[in-house]
Amino acid sequence: MKEYQTITEISGPLVFVETDEPVGYDDIVEIELSDGETRRGQVLESASDYVAIQVFEGTEGIDRDASVRFLGETMKMPVTEDLLGRVMDGTGQPIDGGPEIVPDERRDIVGEAINPYSREYPEEFIQTGVSAIDGMNTLVRGQKLPIFSASGLPHNDLALQIARQATVPEEEDGEDDEGSEFAVIFGAMGITAEEANEFMDDFERTGALERSVVFMNLADDPAVERTITPRLALTTAEYLAFEKDYHVLVILTDMTNYCEALREIGAAREEVPGRRGYPGYMYTDLAQLYERAGRIEGREGSVTQLPILTMPGDDDTHPIPDLTGYITEGQIYIDRDLNSQGIQPPINVLPSLSRLMDDGIGEGLTRADHADVKDQIFAAYAEGEDLRDLVNIVGREALSELDNKYLDFADRFEEEFVDQGTDTARSIDETLELGWDLLSMLPKDALNRIDEDLIEEHYREDETAETVEAEA
Repeated sequence: MKEYQTITEISGPLVFVETDEPVGYDDIVEIELSDGETRRGQVLESASDYVAIQVFEGTEGIDRDASVRFLGETMKMPVTEDLLGRVMDGTGQPIDGGPEIVPDERRDIVGEAINPYSREYPEEFIQTGVSAIDGMNTLVRGQKLPIFSASGLPHNDLALQIARQATVPEEEDGEDDEGSEFAVIFGAMGITAEEANEFMDDFERTGALERSVVFMNLADDPAVERTITPRLALTTAEYLAFEKDYHVLVILTDMTNYCEALREIGAAREEVPGRRGYPGYMYTDLAQLYERAGRIEGREGSVTQLPILTMPGDDDTHPIPDLTGYITEGQIYIDRDLNSQGIQPPINVLPSLSRLMDDGIGEGLTRADHADVKDQIFAAYAEGEDLRDLVNIVGREALSELDNKYLDFADRFEEEFVDQGTDTARSIDETLELGWDLLSMLPKDALNRIDEDLIEEHYREDETAETVEAEA
C-alpha cells in the first residue's frame, strides 16, 4: 500500500493528489493528518497522474503535510441481522452507544443492478395504516413511491407514522410465516439536530426502533457524506431482504438535500452544470438509488422504497421531483391548503398516483370491492372539488340537491377519511368501511362506478341521504 504526501489542492469537500500509478474509481482512501487524526474519503475522479478525493468528514484541517493511502477497495457496509435496532451516522458508524457491529459479511455500497429477467412484478399489498394511501394510492411490495412535499409541511410526521404502522398482512392460510418478517430502514439526509431528536424520540417511544435500522446524516455533517448515506441504507435493506427474507420498507428523507450535495460536489469539480445548476448525470444517479427497490424471483424478501423530497418553491416541475417522477411508480402529494385547514396527514389524493395499485388490490389481496370504492370516491371527490369553484361564483342555493351532496361529500371526505391524525392506524377493512359510509351519502343511482352486487352488499342508506333522481 503506497502512501503519498503529494496533495496539490483542496477545493471545498475535494482533495487533489498527484499519483505515479493509476488508482481505481470509487476506491476508499485514508488521509492521516499531522496530528494523527485519520479521515476517510473516496476517489471521485482518477487520471494517470492525479486523483480527486471526496472527504467524508470534511477537509477542514487538512494541509499539504497530510499522508494519503489508497486502500484498493471500494466502500463496503458491514451487514448483519443484528443491525436491527441500531442507530448509525451517515457513514455507517454506530452512534447509539451500543456494542461494536460484528458483521456476517461486508457488501459493496454501490450494489448490483437486479437482473430484469429475475425481477418479480410487485403486486402484494403493504398496509401503511394511512387511509389516503392504503385506500386511494396503495403501496405494494417492491414499489418505489415517493412523497412530494414542500418546506414547512409535516412530511416527517407522515414518515414516522408509516415507519411505526407499516405491516405486511399475513396471508389467510397462514403459510410461510417466516417469510413475512417486516423491517424498516430509515435514512435521514441533511436533517437538523431538532428533527433528528424528534425522529429518535418517536422511534424509542413507540418501540419501532426494534425492527428498524436508522442512518442519520445531519445538516452540519459534510455534504459528501450525504451521497453515501442512502447507499448504506439500501445495501442494508438488500441484505435483510434477499438474504434474511425480510420485507423491507426503506424511507429516505430528504432527497432534495441529497441532490443539493450532488450540486455542491459538481461545483467543486467545476463540472458543466445542467438544468438549474444540478449535474447533468443527476437522473442516472437517482436511478441508481431508486432502481434498487424490487423483488427477485425465488427470494421471499422485498425492498420497497418511500423516498421523501421537498419541492423547492412548491414547484413539481423542478428537476428533483421531475426526474424522480420519471423513475418511480407514482407519487404522494402533501398539500399546503389541506395542512392549513389542520388536516393530518394533509395528503391530496387527486394529483397523487400509485401506478402499481391496480395489481396490488382486489380479492385475495385487499378486498373485492377495493377498486370500485376507490374509483367512485375519486369521481365524487373530484366532482365536489369542481363544484367548490362554482359555489364561489353562484352560491350553494343555485346548485341542485345532488350537487349539494357532492359538496358535502368532499368536505366529509377530507374531515373523516383523510384527516385521521398521526397516531391512528387504520386497517384496510376500516378504511374501506369508512369509504362506504361516505358513499352512502349519495343516492344509489349516482354510484355508477361500482358493481351492483357490491352496492347491494355494502351500501347503507345514510339518514341524511334522501332518494334523489340521478341528474345528468
